[in-house]
Amino acid sequence: MTAPLVVVGDALLDRDVTGTATRLAPDAPVPVVDVSGSRDRPGGAALAACLAAERTHREVVLVTAIGSGPDADALRELLAGRVRLVELPLRGTVPVKTRVLAGGRPVVRLDRGDGVPLPYPDAGVGALLSRAAGVLVADYGRGVADAVRPELAAVASRVLWDPHPRGSAPVAGVRLATPNASEAGGRSASSLAESWGASSVVITMGARGAMLSRGTASPMLVPAPFEASGDPCGAGDCFAATAAAALADGALPEEAVARAVASATAFVDAGGAFAWPGRGAGAPRSGAGGAGARGGVSGAGARGGAGGAGIGLAEAVGLAEAVRAEGGTVVATGGCFDLVHAGHVGLLEAARRAGDCLIVLLNSDASVTRLKGAGRPLNTAADRAAVLSGLAAVDAVVVFDEDTPEQVLNELRPDRWVKGGDYTVDALPEAAAVRSWGGEAVVLPYLDGRSTTGLLERARG
Repeated sequence: MTAPLVVVGDALLDRDVTGTATRLAPDAPVPVVDVSGSRDRPGGAALAACLAAERTHREVVLVTAIGSGPDADALRELLAGRVRLVELPLRGTVPVKTRVLAGGRPVVRLDRGDGVPLPYPDAGVGALLSRAAGVLVADYGRGVADAVRPELAAVASRVLWDPHPRGSAPVAGVRLATPNASEAGGRSASSLAESWGASSVVITMGARGAMLSRGTASPMLVPAPFEASGDPCGAGDCFAATAAAALADGALPEEAVARAVASATAFVDAGGAFAWPGRGAGAPRSGAGGAGARGGVSGAGARGGAGGAGIGLAEAVGLAEAVRAEGGTVVATGGCFDLVHAGHVGLLEAARRAGDCLIVLLNSDASVTRLKGAGRPLNTAADRAAVLSGLAAVDAVVVFDEDTPEQVLNELRPDRWVKGGDYTVDALPEAAAVRSWGGEAVVLPYLDGRSTTGLLERARG
């Protein structure tokens, strides 16, 4: 028998009340919603379990507490045929999260239900977890994970823990923890991995993808494949469910995170939990949205690099300051970019999606010659800057003469310094400088087999 994927956590009943709002109430400045329909769906760990079941060939078992009453019965009916339930006793009622939407947009959310899991007789949870191929803890801070914490600690190396601000920290030794940026509280993935004793931590960042740290290894930024425009409700559950299913099937954390980012992006683009079940499990659109899908910071729209040889450092610093003044994130990358190829374009598009502005630091002709030898560059700095500036992903290009961009970086002080995956952060001489002002140096997955040197060798052959 194939080992199951076990989901442990707090099940919720999500209820969407839909309608239209064309006027305000006469007694208060609030919209009047003319209700046209209502729909219930699994929420919390129940949604994560259903999404996991769609993404694996394994049986999915949900360990949770639902209790009794009409709402509990409605939730069990929604789960029937999708996952197998192992229930803990519940004092009180199952949590119900009601969203009122007008024209497809949330107007207000109403929460009720105060259920608390009770100490339970042996329900076979320990034995179930011990034979699981993987365990997903979908913690919504309502006590189920705490109720079986000793059993989870015993199988920590197979656990993906999706934490909640109201919940407890993951048990030590989990294979992967998946906080979002808010739950991370400004701490880096590597810092959280050390604090929690986790093998790996990935911080999910919505439309900007996810940041993965595997202990002392270089942090890796996994960008979203495109900018999704749908309802983000349930995206975190989709991410965790996809990653847990991948890990259970033998994927490495890097592979699992890449699949999870793509799956969560497609889920949001299809309408999120509001549209599920339906298109939410579909494959991502390849390249849809492109790097030209800008963030919400207007300063990032300044096309500084259009002047051929790039812009001056002072102008680039001004652009960065304008973006930061609006709460945006400044991303920088650098290199020779002698012959711009698919690997370069993919790197630049991914780097741009990691923030609100991308500034490219470009080696001058003399710098390239010192680094690459006689006969390089093939194209002048002015031509290389013009090509880069013509890409939708690039907001500005700055040419520098030194062998490394460290001096320019000290002036620009980007929030993120990004290099392709053929580097490690520890090997970058500028990484220490970036960290000195609170920035982060990260690597991105790189397209295999694409390099300027390789193109030249094929051309000469």
